[in-house]
Amino acid sequence: MAKQNGILPIKGKIGNLSFYKSRDGHLVREKGGIDANRMASDPAFQRTRENQSEFARAGSAAKLLRNAVRVVSKSASDRRQFSRLATRMSEVVKSDLVSDRGQRNVIDGNIGLLHRFEFNIAAVLESTLFAPFTAAIDRVTGNLSIEIPAFVPEKSISKPEGASHFQVISAGTAVDFEGNAYETATASSATLPFDNEVTDAITLSNAVTANSTNPLFLLLGIQFFQEVNGKMYPLKNGGFNALSVVMVSIQ
Repeated sequence: MAKQNGILPIKGKIGNLSFYKSRDGHLVREKGGIDANRMASDPAFQRTRENQSEFARAGSAAKLLRNAVRVVSKSASDRRQFSRLATRMSEVVKSDLVSDRGQRNVIDGNIGLLHRFEFNIAAVLESTLFAPFTAAIDRVTGNLSIEIPAFVPEKSISKPEGASHFQVISAGTAVDFEGNAYETATASSATLPFDNEVTDAITLSNAVTANSTNPLFLLLGIQFFQEVNGKMYPLKNGGFNALSVVMVSIQ
């Protein structure tokens, strides 16, 4: 792989060379690799095919979970969120101890490995929100809840420069990885000011279908705002917002 030089960078293909733009600038690479037909049938690449199958399965599961919580994760994200989530989901697939290699999957793996996944690695929840909280999942009723006792914002939250207000958010989701479907509920506190006054206790309840047989995920996050002339504006496009999986329940 090499970098392009010149006033007008090229995009596209010329012969065996591919020209493209990435985070590292305008690059060029030579076409190569194994013939697709050989890759699909040659016994020598059996392990490779198995790895590709499981990686694809993990990627699909990661995409489904991301879509399930997009309503809250879109404002708390870093550039590599999906690749980090896909990597974590690959660990779940590899933890499957019952399926044959190449057939390992999320459902038979340890979905609990997704606990404490951070959707914005630049704003880790435990380094942003210091107020204690209690997370609970009741599979019978379908209620996924967060309880936060009264706290002092200036002492319990790492305040980004320019922030005047904050909002605590949560999401509860039931994800059917086999059926490629999900059900999500969200909740949020009022938009609260940064000051030294004690807040009221915060209760966030997210209700999904009772007695679900699917994995349940409970997320907790915090969003920051700046008040200007009586209006609330998200701070720096969500770059300081935190969101984490705080509890996972498996049937």
